[in-house]
Amino acid sequence: MITEQIKKAIRDIPDFPKPGIIFKDITPILKDPALCDNIINAFVEQLKDTRIDVIAGIESRGFLFGLTLATKLGIPFVPIRKAGKLPYTIKRKAYKLEYGEAVIECHTDAFEPGQHVLIHDDLLATGGTVTAASELIQEMGGIVAGFSFVVELGFLNGRERISPISDTLVVLAEY
Repeated sequence: MITEQIKKAIRDIPDFPKPGIIFKDITPILKDPALCDNIINAFVEQLKDTRIDVIAGIESRGFLFGLTLATKLGIPFVPIRKAGKLPYTIKRKAYKLEYGEAVIECHTDAFEPGQHVLIHDDLLATGGTVTAASELIQEMGGIVAGFSFVVELGFLNGRERISPISDTLVVLAEY
């Protein structure tokens, strides 16, 4: 049921951000508080047997449901941000994208070594940013508890890229 609700709400934006891409726009979901609540409840249900001490949301759409999920679970939320956005002492991770390079950062006091960190984002595509976030968390002494995504673009094979990191993967709608 949640899959159908999500797919009904998402709109396709052709040729964004560049020609040939069909962008899956989740912003219509945000106009529906009941659907947002159903999404959080679906994540809670599917993650109930997973040890999670902290949720790390990837900038920026990973903040939308990541923070709400952390609040619902009564655990901390930490942002994984693009370079230059965090004001305190940071740990950074550079990584390659299919079209260049990027850098993500996390505050050094975001979580304690040994804590189990769930990585959340709105969409799983190729898995490049999520893999970099996993490596950053592991380099900081965290344990990757798993991953959660509202949407997965299965044809881009991101699942195969991140599956060696954790067996826990929650996706609510797949294309």
